[in-house]
Amino acid sequence: MASNSHGGTARAILYAFLANGGIALAKTWAAMITGSGSMLAEAIHSYADAGNQVLLFLGLKQSARPADKEHPLGYGKLSYFWSFVVALMLFSLGGLFSIYEGVHKLQHPEPLTQVWIAIGVLSVAIVLESFSLAGCVREINLIRGERPFREWLKHTRSSELVVVLGEDIAALLGLILALIFVSLAAITGNGVYDAIGSMCIGAILIVISVFLTIRVQSLLVGRSADPMIQEVIDAIIRDDEDIEKIYNAITMQLGPDTLLAAKIKLKSGIDIDTAVARINDLERRLKEKVPGLKWSFIEPDVAD
Repeated sequence: MASNSHGGTARAILYAFLANGGIALAKTWAAMITGSGSMLAEAIHSYADAGNQVLLFLGLKQSARPADKEHPLGYGKLSYFWSFVVALMLFSLGGLFSIYEGVHKLQHPEPLTQVWIAIGVLSVAIVLESFSLAGCVREINLIRGERPFREWLKHTRSSELVVVLGEDIAALLGLILALIFVSLAAITGNGVYDAIGSMCIGAILIVISVFLTIRVQSLLVGRSADPMIQEVIDAIIRDDEDIEKIYNAITMQLGPDTLLAAKIKLKSGIDIDTAVARINDLERRLKEKVPGLKWSFIEPDVAD
């Protein structure tokens, strides 16, 4: 079973931060020279993305803080909180601003100057963003193992990787659209194409941010462990020769850590000391097979 590696997530965030930071500076320079609304929208988008990577990294670090008296189950869900904030920022700073800039340029179109600079910057940015996306996908592949990518995306509890993936896809699509519409504006001499490009970029950012918000919101509310982890836990408990029946086995994902609460019926004739020893042994085996299982509460009973 593939592990949910913090190291891989941190690397994916770093790839995205370095790419977005460099691209943002280049886009700002090009936007100032050319007067392109699409380029300005892309620059704001890249600055927002770079800031988002900082927030994701902050959430990753904070979620690893040890449990304390006020937070007995740790701080794992902080990673979900910051991922949710990032999704909202992608919607507001990225999507809404791009649409606003497009509408403004549509109402007050201006001719573009030195368009070749914008085209050059966008072309280089597409290459850099492609490397960032490839780095993110590589880290995902290491984590998902042989599981199909679509299934991993549906069931993963790694909110940071999902957000980085969404941001990288949005950024790459936005760059391609900006290149197309800036080129059209240069060829036709009509600044309206530049405005349309900015609005299209905003629409893409809003769609992806809504998807990310919905995905992270379910984790914030409280979601069970990945079905693959759940299956492993159920199999270990079910195959235990001292357990006659499983009444209930509930899991909860808390950032990188998993919580298990199970009610079981032990075979008759087992005294209390033996039952305690067998349950402790079961918990040790569970934690060996599921590295992310941090809390395990197993209750022996005779009825549900």
